[in-house]
Amino acid sequence: MVVYVWALISVALYRYNEAPPGTITLRISHWQLETGVRDGINELAKEYQKTHPNVRILQEAIPEGTYGQWLSTQIMSGTAPDIIEMGMIPYQVMLAYYNRYCFVMTPFVNKPNPYNKDNELANVPLRNTFKDGMAAGYVNELQEYMAIPLSSFTVRVFYNVDLLEKLTGANNPPKTYREFFDLCNKVKAMKDEKGRNYIPVVGSKYHFGIWEGALCEMMTYKVLDKADLNRDGVVGNDEFYIAIKAGLLNFDCKPIAAKYNMVREIADFCQPGFTGLSRDEGVFLFAQKRALFMTTGTWDALSLQEQAKGNFTVGIMDFPMPTKDDPAYGDVVAGPRYENPGLGFNYSVTRTSRNPEVAFDFLLFMASKKSNEKLNKIIGWIPSVIDTEIVPFLNDFKPCFTGIYGNFNVWLGGETWIRWMQLASLYQVDPNFTFKQLVEQFEPFYKEKGYDDFMEQKKNNKRVIPVNERFLTGIRSQALLSKNDSPEANSFWIKYRTQTRDRQVFYEIWVSTQMHWVNEGPPFTNEYGPYEYSPELLAKIKERVKKEKK
Repeated sequence: MVVYVWALISVALYRYNEAPPGTITLRISHWQLETGVRDGINELAKEYQKTHPNVRILQEAIPEGTYGQWLSTQIMSGTAPDIIEMGMIPYQVMLAYYNRYCFVMTPFVNKPNPYNKDNELANVPLRNTFKDGMAAGYVNELQEYMAIPLSSFTVRVFYNVDLLEKLTGANNPPKTYREFFDLCNKVKAMKDEKGRNYIPVVGSKYHFGIWEGALCEMMTYKVLDKADLNRDGVVGNDEFYIAIKAGLLNFDCKPIAAKYNMVREIADFCQPGFTGLSRDEGVFLFAQKRALFMTTGTWDALSLQEQAKGNFTVGIMDFPMPTKDDPAYGDVVAGPRYENPGLGFNYSVTRTSRNPEVAFDFLLFMASKKSNEKLNKIIGWIPSVIDTEIVPFLNDFKPCFTGIYGNFNVWLGGETWIRWMQLASLYQVDPNFTFKQLVEQFEPFYKEKGYDDFMEQKKNNKRVIPVNERFLTGIRSQALLSKNDSPEANSFWIKYRTQTRDRQVFYEIWVSTQMHWVNEGPPFTNEYGPYEYSPELLAKIKERVKKEKK
């Protein structure tokens, strides 16, 4: 009883000190424990308090492994912070949280940010001040802007500059995949002073996934020609299955075979047993100066610099793409690697906030040009706002907006996903397990069991129809209750018509078409697939490319 009373008094005193009478306390939560993040937010909080002396801002930094559970508990109990970073929970759950527990930010997006009044963005709508038009904060299912992104992220290859020169005598990193491959082969045969082999590439479950997604996946771009059945420029998991089932595409086709040939080559450059290692174990190997290359994103850039300070120099290079004349990959590489510099570090305001106006105002302050640039310089990240400067160390992280991307989408459902993960993991670690064996064991299974997963996917989509109807009813009621011909009413009617068309009408037509194609095959030939280019068109494209290069 004494301990219980003592705990109550302690909590009460803590809350009193946290928010003395006459002050407004904002709590902001996130899972970013990287170097500089908390310092950056604290610095902006101090700047904000200079013009808002009655406002106090407190951070709650939660490890990412428990953030999802912590956030769910706080939201359900009505004790969530005023400003929350959204993530670390399943997407469907996140949609529900956005819809029930967060304020809509759409009213702010077409108005200028008041904290930009002293710069060239003074009269620019808020959404147009972001590099992606604030797309990262837009939730298509809700047709609303729900969050403000504060940083931009890309991935690159980090390397030990001193070790590269020591082992190879080179001052510059490899530019092409063939140069990278030859250099890694050379380093793999070398030993350190203790007789241990140098590791060309840091491997772990975390790091290898980036190698596979950012480099190897690019080899599958031309899958698009056979499997993009709705011609939207992206191959969905349903389209991929239909193409395999109908014989338009095979797992041993050149693009997919090229990807997994590269996966095997890079896996052979990693340390033994890397698939069982964690992210921290991979970083530790790099910090020990035993590994030459390691891939990660801007979120780790400053932390790696701090770890290497006084020990070795960290360099940054882009992923070494194969060239057109590469003997193994030249025929599947159609261009440079396209990068979508995903904006993230998204923050929303909760409906349980006692001071939502102040919370919105602080978010606008952090999203202003001056503050966003300062925040990201302290953290060592790339700002999300346009016309901002970045720290020189991050110049090599500037994304490439023109190029190719991966189109290998085998993640259809439970049975096929588990089987693929088993075989793909075995392929990474067992040199005796060939790609031919992987295809022979998986493709028949995928065609047979994949049908059940495909049908289950369609059933799940059917289950969403009542949810969609409730959602559409809500929009329709808002439109009917709004004043006739007002901008608000017009906006609601546009949303209602758009969502009805896309969710309930066009979607059903597409599902019916898919079912016909699965059972009867699509109306395309194996030679062309959904795309067919005439020689005249190809000649025009080549001519236009030549003019653009000039």
